[in-house]
Amino acid sequence: MSDFAETIKAQELHLMNAWMHRDSGAFRKLAARDCMMIFGSNPPELLDRPSFLEAMTKDFRCLGFRMGESVVRRYKRAAWYSAGADLEMKVGAKDWTGRFLITGLWYKHTIGGWKLAERSIAMLSEDETIADRIRRLQMWR
Repeated sequence: MSDFAETIKAQELHLMNAWMHRDSGAFRKLAARDCMMIFGSNPPELLDRPSFLEAMTKDFRCLGFRMGESVVRRYKRAAWYSAGADLEMKVGAKDWTGRFLITGLWYKHTIGGWKLAERSIAMLSEDETIADRIRRLQMWR
């Protein structure tokens, strides 16, 4: 694996640890000022960086996480990160725990290096046959 991919994966782990430990300073260093986060609720909801920073220290807690297999793709000065993860979260008093798909769009800034520009967190389908059906659609197999 390339050094580039390892750098992005390390940034992702730092980001998740910052959330779990309510370290808004570390999160602020990793997320661009105009970072937006979309959550796979019904309907989907957005939080901008200031809203998320406030929420992560109060009502939107990451209590634990385990990252699964990930893919990192580079396109010019941007990187796309995608991974399955087991997340243990609370939104207020509501438990939101399970298997999620986490995606992140990272952009390499001239000053400050790689910063998270966009984040998506959505619960994965429990129907295991869907992945098999989609895999059969891949033309390169």
